Amino acid sequence: MTKINVLSSIMTLAFISSASAGTLRVGATPVPAGEILNFVKPILAKQGVDLQIKEFSDYIGPNTALGEGSIDANLFQHAPYLAAFQQNRPLNIVAVKKIYLPPLALYSNKVKSVTDIKAGATVAVPNDPSNEARALQLLQRAGLIRLKAGIGGKATPRDIISNIKKVKIVELDAAQLPRSLSDVDAAVINANYALQINLNPVKDALFHEDKNSVYANILATTKDKLNDPDIQKLTAALTSPETKAWILKKYAGSIIPTF
Repeated sequence: MTKINVLSSIMTLAFISSASAGTLRVGATPVPAGEILNFVKPILAKQGVDLQIKEFSDYIGPNTALGEGSIDANLFQHAPYLAAFQQNRPLNIVAVKKIYLPPLALYSNKVKSVTDIKAGATVAVPNDPSNEARALQLLQRAGLIRLKAGIGGKATPRDIISNIKKVKIVELDAAQLPRSLSDVDAAVINANYALQINLNPVKDALFHEDKNSVYANILATTKDKLNDPDIQKLTAALTSPETKAWILKKYAGSIIPTF
């Protein structure tokens, strides 16, 4: 091999290495996380980071992919969900920063207010542990049920100690909840799935979480990548004044920045 060919090969390898080093793979649910990531994509591109967004339609895949190393970070979950997930599947995933709150809300196609919910009504809730507990706490604040004192984020339907209207709790996969609205009297739906069918927690819900909720969604990565420069650039972009203004305008209060 000539000196010219050797030099050419070295330069090619250097280019490939540089390109791969600036690639950041982030998993997200499509709305709003995927949309927010797409907003910051050009901001990162100016800093030499190629943000590649992989969308997931469930709450299991983004953590599994992150633990296996096929993505570098994810944006879709709150800290209580991550903690519950890793009790059974420890994947060395850690929170980087709180980014936004998608208010969990109670929706219905059949009634216009919580007081209109009739005795024996069926109410669907997410079936994953942390979101189910969160939904039950929402139903408690709405006055439909009362939970065992101090149960908090560990609540299940078995912890309901008062149910005056005898509502029937139906446990469904979170992604199925929007489709369940025609089959139940009401459903507690995560904001990302509600937004996909044009439901706004502030405008359309019977009852929703307020700004004091502890369930803010986080940017997460693995411990070994926590100080990665590209992760830090992503964090800065996601919490910039530009991103905050865009979220407020785009979602009209249905998604709340937490920075």
